Amino acid sequence: MSIFTKFNAILEKRQQLEMLGIDPFGIQVEKMNSPTEGIIRGRKTILAGTNNYLGLTFDKDCLDAAYNALEFEGTGTTGSRMANGSYSGHRNLELELAAFYQKRDCIVFSTGYLANLGMLSTLAGPDDTVILDADCHASIYDGCRLGGTKTLRFRHNDPEHLAKRLQRLGDKASEALIVVEGIYSMLGDHALLNEFIAVKREYGGYLFVDEAHSLGVLGERGSGLAEELGVLDDIDFIVGTFSKSLGAAGGYCVSNHPELDLIRYSSRPYIFTASPSPSTIATTRAALVKVAEGKDLRARLHYNARRLHAGLSALGYTLGAPASPVVAVVFKDKMEVLTFWDNLLEMGGYTNLMIPPATPNGAFLIRCSVSAAHTDQQIDTICDIFATLGKKLQLQLRAS
Repeated sequence: MSIFTKFNAILEKRQQLEMLGIDPFGIQVEKMNSPTEGIIRGRKTILAGTNNYLGLTFDKDCLDAAYNALEFEGTGTTGSRMANGSYSGHRNLELELAAFYQKRDCIVFSTGYLANLGMLSTLAGPDDTVILDADCHASIYDGCRLGGTKTLRFRHNDPEHLAKRLQRLGDKASEALIVVEGIYSMLGDHALLNEFIAVKREYGGYLFVDEAHSLGVLGERGSGLAEELGVLDDIDFIVGTFSKSLGAAGGYCVSNHPELDLIRYSSRPYIFTASPSPSTIATTRAALVKVAEGKDLRARLHYNARRLHAGLSALGYTLGAPASPVVAVVFKDKMEVLTFWDNLLEMGGYTNLMIPPATPNGAFLIRCSVSAAHTDQQIDTICDIFATLGKKLQLQLRAS
């Protein structure tokens, strides 16, 4: 026995992939040509798995903001928010995000993962209960573990099961923290937010919504599913990330609860993590303006999503959800999805390989994420590659 024995199962799986000549977890983009094209394995590749929903990573205003911050504020803060790592830009971004969501205040974290980790581990302790959708992101589960809270799951997008969970808590239901996501990252489906709000009104509790994949994508001003449904006032805490539509790295939580500010003095992931670099904050602030004014970008994004979804569906592929910027293609087993993903990359299409235990219900997925920056030709090329591979690999697709 050694300290590394616990990794033997992972090593065995890694060796199996090496024998197949497939390396889905070590892919390097050798050069970025644009938000939607890069060089991988020495060839031009359409990037259809980046979560770059609005294509802002090469936006000139965002780049100029980064250059300016680098020149006048340097490369990094070299400290945490509680020590020396809060610059004026950090607080300005918090105020801008709060206004964007029409909420009282905001806390900015160094990553989206840390936003969930920092908020959940601090909001909910050993004497509290979190009830979360079974398909929630790993960072949500990890936040609950770090806080040592009692964690209950309800079936994915099942308001009736949530109601049963709350009913069993009795008087404690009014203090429970209910956690869902706006758009779920694996399949691309939306939370049944109106139904969950109705359950909350009946039993009580606090509603915590992760809008990581819906920020910039949904709503008149792009603030997510809650805005699109007109229920922002019914959400107690909204968390999100800068690493999708905003094209940077970082995370945040907005809320109307005045106690939000106390999280700063209690959250270990906030207190002991270095703050985002000035250039990251600057690009995020510039991108937030683009999101708020980005009706045309959102229209283009949803047009592209519908085009890809319709194209793959017409070919007979089984898709995980109705059209959204996350288009997940479902495969029957591990070998089939591995082979398909590797062949897809060889033919110039980069997507995300998703296998258990990361996926809901043990699904095997090729996950595409659409960008407003994709051209019609790029979307059609991805569909053409899927068509070619379906025939080449003799996949048993449903009738088109």
